[in-house]
Amino acid sequence: MNISQAAAATGLTSKTIRYYEQQAVIPPAARSANGYRVYSKQQLDALRFIKRARDMGFSLDESRELLQLSQDPSRTSASVKQKAEQQIQRIDQQIESLQQMRAMLETAARECRGDDGAECPILDQLNGVIVDNDSPE
Repeated sequence: MNISQAAAATGLTSKTIRYYEQQAVIPPAARSANGYRVYSKQQLDALRFIKRARDMGFSLDESRELLQLSQDPSRTSASVKQKAEQQIQRIDQQIESLQQMRAMLETAARECRGDDGAECPILDQLNGVIVDNDSPE
């Protein structure tokens, strides 16, 4: 399977596949007589594994480690579970951060009149301006 076929089969771009080869995430592809890369089923399986791990938020290094663990018959599930639990904690932190961002933006949007005037609490918040809505005008 050539690189464009491998890209279509794995959901990765050709550029990403070449990058993964350069970073030794997968072994280099064999070359056909015309010099094109040729990927094996094992390489495609590894690329799909890495894509799924990356889709779950694991870094490339973590994804490589997980791939190595998946190919190691002497691995322990405890080491894999530990990596998964660490990733869950990072995801929870990201969710909390996103919820805080959403709340701040939602408040600013609610306070914005959205009219023809120039006053805009959204821009004020982005500029770091603290607006006291409780003070008399």
